[in-house]
Amino acid sequence: MKSELLYEQPSMLIALALLALMVIGAELGYRLGRRGRRTHNELTHVQITSIQAATLGLLALLLGFTFALALSRFEYRKQMVVQESNAIGTAALRSEFLPVSHDDEVDRLFRRYVEIRLESVLRTGQGSSEREGLDREARQIQRRLWHIANEAAEADPRSIPLGLFTHAMNELIDIKTKRDIAVANHVPESALLLLLGFAVLAAVVLGYGNGLAGRRIPGLTVAYCVVVVLVVALIMDLDHPQQGLARASQQSMIQLQEIMDAKGR
Repeated sequence: MKSELLYEQPSMLIALALLALMVIGAELGYRLGRRGRRTHNELTHVQITSIQAATLGLLALLLGFTFALALSRFEYRKQMVVQESNAIGTAALRSEFLPVSHDDEVDRLFRRYVEIRLESVLRTGQGSSEREGLDREARQIQRRLWHIANEAAEADPRSIPLGLFTHAMNELIDIKTKRDIAVANHVPESALLLLLGFAVLAAVVLGYGNGLAGRRIPGLTVAYCVVVVLVVALIMDLDHPQQGLARASQQSMIQLQEIMDAKGR
């Protein structure tokens, strides 16, 4: 899997670094504005004010679009958890159509499969060796269940219930791939880098405008930087599927695990 620098770092670290860069940029812009104050006439001041407003407006637009993109992907991940738990539960129920001789093995495989899917999301990092090992085991379980279904279908090729189980297994396999892609799919790193860079540029422009005005209110400048950083931190939090505070609920998978464990007792 392609390595991306931003997604390998804690969101809090990125937020603190952005805040520091924005405050430094605002201070640098203020000092530059103070130096250039005497060289600019009134018309130039108006033009710079217009540029300042346009820059801040464009930053707000970028923040809004990026937030909407991250939120939509977060909501999609939540939906995929429910869809996968439903697919596994349906396949497990239809496995009762299989010959009795496979009951114990199939129940054990489904319980282990749910355990793997939960563990891979809750306890392993994206692209880690632990995640890859769990994915390999999940594929092995899929192949074994598919093999059992094929054996049963060969013994009774006209069985409609076995056809339903085969269809459920196909859905289970497909939904795993879709969910894995949903977890790995996030806002492009280039878009986040552009957003971070533009936030720093906006702070510089804001400081420059304050310098031209000849005075500033440090508290308001810092408050503006903090608000921007909080929005960026929220975007990063939504887009880090296994870090931070905003995590897709795994409750449906946990409930499915509890049902299967109760059935296996």
